[in-house]
Amino acid sequence: MSAQCEVTGKRAAKAPLNFFERYLTAWVALCIVVGIALGQALPGVFKLVGGMEIANVNLPVGLLIWVMIVPMLLKIDFSALHQVKDHVKGIGVTLFVNWLVKPFSMALLGWFFIRHVFAPMLPAAQIDSYIAGLILLAAAPCTAMVFVWSRLTDGDPYFTLSQVAVNDLIMVFAFAPLVGLLLGVSSITVPWDTLITSVVLYIVVPVIIAQIWRRLLLSKGQAAFDAAMTKIQPWSIAALLLTLVLLFAFQGNAIIKQPLVIALLAVPILIQVFFNSALAYWLNRKLGEKHSVACPSALIGASNFFELAVAAAISLFGFDSGAALATVVGVLIEVPVMLLVVKVVNATKPWYEAGVRS
Repeated sequence: MSAQCEVTGKRAAKAPLNFFERYLTAWVALCIVVGIALGQALPGVFKLVGGMEIANVNLPVGLLIWVMIVPMLLKIDFSALHQVKDHVKGIGVTLFVNWLVKPFSMALLGWFFIRHVFAPMLPAAQIDSYIAGLILLAAAPCTAMVFVWSRLTDGDPYFTLSQVAVNDLIMVFAFAPLVGLLLGVSSITVPWDTLITSVVLYIVVPVIIAQIWRRLLLSKGQAAFDAAMTKIQPWSIAALLLTLVLLFAFQGNAIIKQPLVIALLAVPILIQVFFNSALAYWLNRKLGEKHSVACPSALIGASNFFELAVAAAISLFGFDSGAALATVVGVLIEVPVMLLVVKVVNATKPWYEAGVRS
């Protein structure tokens, strides 16, 4: 990696929580209220927006999702992939939890809670859609926010960067097959053409755009890159919040009739966050990895690339689907839950390091 890329990677991995990120849960809650109110007051307007589609892709949402995702992908430096060899055990744990445990455990939790335990309290027609949304959420490993969580635990910035780069590379090829497999196992019809289109539109194309833009910015120097990142970073959160307003405008009637749905959907998400973070943290300790590696490894195993999950859910199942609502619940609880995980790994550092030394 060039010296310029090293500086860029380290700064990305040490970025603090900005104002919007710090209060993301409050913003999402506000979007729920505003979206529902607007949907009830202006149903014709949102019906018109919902009908602006080409090949099952909603154009306003497609644009918002690109604005949402591309600034986050600008942080990813694929030249960091060579650093994988420096932390083989930590990367191995990350990949094992992210791709072989997390999506399958979420499918199991969805089947147990949504199809069985909570089924009498949920609209029967949306059961499969809720499970699909949970699967989409779990199949998309965190890309951007993990830099923040790593910073708050004094995580190794280069390990954080390399594990995100590896995950993003795998996601380009594995997201569609994995989602298709788990939806099929859950007896949910897989719209393969729409799924592949979603992967191309919301993973492949944004990655290419972001990497080209990144190279152009860095060619002008580190100061130009940093200035551009500072300027465009708010675009991502703003686009996310506007997308959520649109989504809740369509979801308003369902939420008013079933306000308990959001709390019920949060249960499997919370369980998988704590289970996967604990598993990754424990495995790194067993394998003798440093605490500064175990923390970002555990945190990326717990958090999700919820922007991609929301995009895929809307593309596959529509604005008013249970799948879209399930992914948004992940956005709602992301910050407070991940901050709790951060506190736990920070507080248990003496226990962790005692086990590694022994």
